Amino acid sequence: MTILSRRGFLAAGASALTLPCLPRPALAQTPPISLAAARRTLDIDGRAATVFGLSGPAGQGLILDPGQRFRVDLTNTLDVATIVHWHGQIPPNAQDGVPDAPMPALAPGETRSYDFDPRPGTHWMHSHIPTQEMQLLAAPLIVRAPEDLAEDRQEVVLFLHDFSFKAPKEVLEEITGGHGMAHAHGSAGGGGEPGAAGGGMEGMAMGDMAMGGMAMDLNDYDWDAYLANDRTLTDPEVVPVERGGRVRLRVINAAAATVFWIDTGGLPARLVAVDGHGVEPVAGTRFGLAMGQRMDLQIDLPAEGGAWPVLALREGARERTGIVLATPGAEVRRIEPQAEAEAPAFDTDLAQESRLVTRDPLPVRAADRSRVLMLGGSMQPYVWTIDGATWGRHSPVEAASGERVDLSFHNMSMMGHPMHLHGHAFQVIGVNGKAIAGARRDTVYVPPMSMVTVAIDAGEAARWMLHCHHMPHLATGMMTEFVVTAAA
Repeated sequence: MTILSRRGFLAAGASALTLPCLPRPALAQTPPISLAAARRTLDIDGRAATVFGLSGPAGQGLILDPGQRFRVDLTNTLDVATIVHWHGQIPPNAQDGVPDAPMPALAPGETRSYDFDPRPGTHWMHSHIPTQEMQLLAAPLIVRAPEDLAEDRQEVVLFLHDFSFKAPKEVLEEITGGHGMAHAHGSAGGGGEPGAAGGGMEGMAMGDMAMGGMAMDLNDYDWDAYLANDRTLTDPEVVPVERGGRVRLRVINAAAATVFWIDTGGLPARLVAVDGHGVEPVAGTRFGLAMGQRMDLQIDLPAEGGAWPVLALREGARERTGIVLATPGAEVRRIEPQAEAEAPAFDTDLAQESRLVTRDPLPVRAADRSRVLMLGGSMQPYVWTIDGATWGRHSPVEAASGERVDLSFHNMSMMGHPMHLHGHAFQVIGVNGKAIAGARRDTVYVPPMSMVTVAIDAGEAARWMLHCHHMPHLATGMMTEFVVTAAA
């Protein structure tokens, strides 16, 4: 999924690209952009698959330019009700896109208008009904900053999914019944340094990862395919690039239940943003990305021609997907969808998260409130909880608008949890009790038997969702609320 470079855009004189590409809309603010929740058909390894999607003026996804408002008319063309969450954006609560919180889902044929000032960065949009997200009702949402227009670089989007030909209800039944866990006890790898080959624990057998004497659970379902821009490695997207050019790779993990390592192989990269917020650059060739998270990588291409795979490696497994960056005329060789060895577990020691330093820190101030949330659960019975409770029996996190809240996620389960907060961008300020000046995020990954602390400045007085972005965990109740009241 590629976006034209500034130079290429001016030369081409075009403003919209086809599906593997995203449009660059004109700056005019009227009329509103039309977006449709719709069915579409993909060819996945030679087999037709009917999935959902979010279709804009030029295919899946939207791009907004600096200063452009998010003015969208969303139409539900499906035969079922749906609603879309603008992940990473901070709209008015009524436009946040959660069923009945406060607005109901859109009925088939219904259109709803959205209008707010968007936050720049790499974001995405998806149904907030877990089974629909598992049916690929999601798409990139890129809001460009002024420097994106000023820089002479090519922008490429890498949008990741896991996919099953089975109906989501059947997938969930298999997972909750304990029949979908061929890789439940995953890899021996440790978190390692972001630029390393993934770290690892020498001498420990694969499939027998242990933490504190307990087996670590990585993947609870073997999906039929792992998609990069709706394609597998049997027919990957080949993105044309220039010799000696610069690429900003915007990576979005839209998978339902898969953590990926992003591996640039022979291309040194610099991690320059996470969840739409700039960080001090971190050099490397392999970076981890949990569900719901995004990262921007800056890549300087060699002066000579060539073809360079950028792969997404499934945590704790051999499966992989990806795209290929290639100069004109370069030979593109076949890439096997199975690696020779399993990829390690992601960031079990929080090494990657600890290295991230935001370029946009929250103001330094004392916390008005502090709260620890205990993340728990197990594979059998398949139940995942916050403070021992599932949704409907939850105890909300409470704050008044304008208050600073220090929130600690303490994971006592043997699966990692990407925790996502609606309506806010927080800052990571602690990992396992060690204070850091970490990244600004909206989704933070909490590995097993670990604790991550974030600082939040409470925003609009409203009820905001706070949940795990592992869809089967969410579907079985791993969600609470961040309830903000008006300041006294």
